[in-house]
Amino acid sequence: MIQDKEKVIVIDFGGQYNQLVARRVRECNVYCEIYSYKTPLEKIKEMAPKGIILTGGPNSCYEEGAPTAGRELFEMGVPVLGLCYGAQLMMHVLGGKVERADAREYGKTKTYFKNDNTLFNGIKDENIVWMSHFDYISKLAPGFEVIAHTDNCPVAAAQNVAAGLYAIQFHPEVLHTVDGSKMLYNFVRNICGCAGDWRMDTFVEDSIKAIREKVGDGKVLLALSGGVDSSVAAGLLSRAIGKQLTCVFVDHGLLRKNEGDEVEAVFGNNGIFDLNFIRVNAQHRFYVKLAGESEPERKRKIIGEEFIRVFEEEAKKIGAVDFLAQGTIYPDVVESGLGGESAVIKSHHNVGGLPDYVDFKEIIEPLRDLFKDEVRKAGLELGIPERLVFRQPFPGPGLGIRIIGDITEEKVKIVQDADFIYRDEIAKAADAYKAENGTAAPWMPDQYFAALTNIRSVGVMGDERTYDYAVALRAVRTVDFMTAECADIPFTVLQTVMSRIINEVRGVNRVFFDLTSKPPGTIELE
Repeated sequence: MIQDKEKVIVIDFGGQYNQLVARRVRECNVYCEIYSYKTPLEKIKEMAPKGIILTGGPNSCYEEGAPTAGRELFEMGVPVLGLCYGAQLMMHVLGGKVERADAREYGKTKTYFKNDNTLFNGIKDENIVWMSHFDYISKLAPGFEVIAHTDNCPVAAAQNVAAGLYAIQFHPEVLHTVDGSKMLYNFVRNICGCAGDWRMDTFVEDSIKAIREKVGDGKVLLALSGGVDSSVAAGLLSRAIGKQLTCVFVDHGLLRKNEGDEVEAVFGNNGIFDLNFIRVNAQHRFYVKLAGESEPERKRKIIGEEFIRVFEEEAKKIGAVDFLAQGTIYPDVVESGLGGESAVIKSHHNVGGLPDYVDFKEIIEPLRDLFKDEVRKAGLELGIPERLVFRQPFPGPGLGIRIIGDITEEKVKIVQDADFIYRDEIAKAADAYKAENGTAAPWMPDQYFAALTNIRSVGVMGDERTYDYAVALRAVRTVDFMTAECADIPFTVLQTVMSRIINEVRGVNRVFFDLTSKPPGTIELE
């Protein structure tokens, strides 16, 4: 299936944007995978990539023990594009020189381009890019020429056309770089010669055929959370094998308000999918396990482990199955340390944590190669309603990581009610804007939610002193959830949300609005 597709390989040197690079390549309808710089050259050759991209990284390429690559990588006859650290490494390995700069160049930077070349074809001769480096290329490797510079960086980009080698000091993959996607398109489509045959309609068709062939007349068991990933996985499996699929929905008591009932209405035995559905109400069990625990990663582990235990118990009632299905997607694999070289940012309970006692023969992960927006496209191809496909991302640990500190049933109710009000008022304001202007609200966030902080402060309500919790409102605009910026929600809307939360949610006397972008923050608070 995917193995037969043309592909570009991203080689990861520990950069924070490794997934984003791969995502931008896929936007060019070119399939792309991420591999560690430690991957043997022979394995890379066996994959027969059409092109190779080297990511950024936190190290200095000239230091002993720094991540590196052999000269042979640049002599495969395959176009290679180095980004930031990858660009410096290319120069260092091939005979150029990289040195420490007097000052770090960071942020949006005016850059001057030579656009009479394939890489920068269609790019303005002056543009804004995103820089993030301490080192700089002080001497080009033999055969290279400068094709971009800044006031402080003499080599912002260089090329050796004869060798098919290209080096970019900045980050074209981030949205802050104007026309960065165009640069990557020029590389993968015009330099590497990729045809651009990576499409969701063919992925869905191929996946359904592959699942039918793999499963045969066997039985498949899937843990269904009601989120986008597991929903699309269920839809894909249902299209392929129908009632051979059984979905177990574990309500751990950390879902959004009324969400358990909503999930059952959609996926239950009278819902829109042809599958078997089992709901397990395990709220109290999870609260007991989480009692007194405040460390974020430990909470994730507890929720993930207990989810598996509950799932195991239900699976035993069902008996032997042939396949255990998971809604794993590509960022889960990379962020969990199972792909690439970047540090583990957070654990995911659907990767690397498998049931110990469920009687199954094999794991099946139909979405393992997809990014989140590709999962949504696949969902639409499957005919899943837009309201499900475009629901906001919701983490596996649920409200467990939207409650800072320890978790109690009281705190869960507080954040559920506050979050419900927040989402309700955003929806009302967005609908009003569209009714008045005929277009979607430009400030509409891609993800927004209320979280409960562990801050308690003094307030006055009804002439009485209070000592209650503060709620934090989060709202971001993002394309791919790899980077994000605070959404510019009208202040009047935020005031309405604040007023309703304080007046309607018992235990809250203060409301904050989180302005932090990603990076340096993450979208979730924990």
